[in-house]
Amino acid sequence: MQTIIPDISKQIYKEELLNVLEGKYSTLGPLWVNYQMEWMNGIYSAFKDHDKFLIIIFLLKKTLDFYSRSFVRLNYEQFYKKDRVEIGKFNISEISTELNIPKESARRKINELEALGVIKKIKKRIIIDRSSFRHIKPENTIKRTARFLATLSSLCVEQKIIRNKLTSSNLEIIIKDNFSYMWKIYYEMQIPMLLKYKKIFNDLEAFHIFGSCVVNQHLNIEQKNEFKTSREDYIKSMLSQKIQGINAMSISDITAIPRATVIRKLKKLIAKDRLAIDEKKHYRLTGNLVHTLKPTQKVVLEQLANFSTKVFNFAIL
Repeated sequence: MQTIIPDISKQIYKEELLNVLEGKYSTLGPLWVNYQMEWMNGIYSAFKDHDKFLIIIFLLKKTLDFYSRSFVRLNYEQFYKKDRVEIGKFNISEISTELNIPKESARRKINELEALGVIKKIKKRIIIDRSSFRHIKPENTIKRTARFLATLSSLCVEQKIIRNKLTSSNLEIIIKDNFSYMWKIYYEMQIPMLLKYKKIFNDLEAFHIFGSCVVNQHLNIEQKNEFKTSREDYIKSMLSQKIQGINAMSISDITAIPRATVIRKLKKLIAKDRLAIDEKKHYRLTGNLVHTLKPTQKVVLEQLANFSTKVFNFAIL
């Protein structure tokens, strides 16, 4: 059988995609933020606890890393053929350090996951039982990821970075056919993103609530923005316009975070000048935190560009 050698001259570089993400932010930014918050809604609904899901995907990534090192590549159906996934040994200190969770909290959450039957110890094997939580298959996440990458590819065609647009249906097939590798690099993007925002907001619930306010402003400005503008110009436009905020009840409905928790976190976000409240009790962004977040957002876009580059090169070469 003849070996097909990739044409190296056709490869895409992270810097090229980062320039597109930065320069066409008004098109890509709102799309990505909306998809990211939909993903956050999904991970919270699994256990009503962000950190528990973070622990699960951290452990699953260790298994995906093992598959990759062993040159094992499973497609979507193969990976989900069984509910049980064997994971490598772990300890509380590792989880506490890697995920920025206090040691006693990490221990408690692991114990709770064991009580729920999500993590099981069978003889010398450690198992994650996916049948114990609702969101077993990431069907919607794959579709959203494919749609985002398809939009990015269209802009890359405009910039003459790639020759032909990648459709969302083709990208979905590529992701599913190479699922164990694609989800390894997806988690390599998502886990550091969550940890960066967790450090800024102190917990993921506060970030989740803040992110819902961001999505609301993106959706409102989206209708008024006719041009493909850069991140800098888009943020200036978003902050300069008087955009209607979102109330606590709507945030609770969208995120599934209890209303009492939402209100408590909103008060803290206001006290730290991260959100503002108007006379109608609608919450919106303040320029203070948006500008503070810009360096972190830059890193996040680099991680998104790195993930997108790997998927595109896999699809094209």
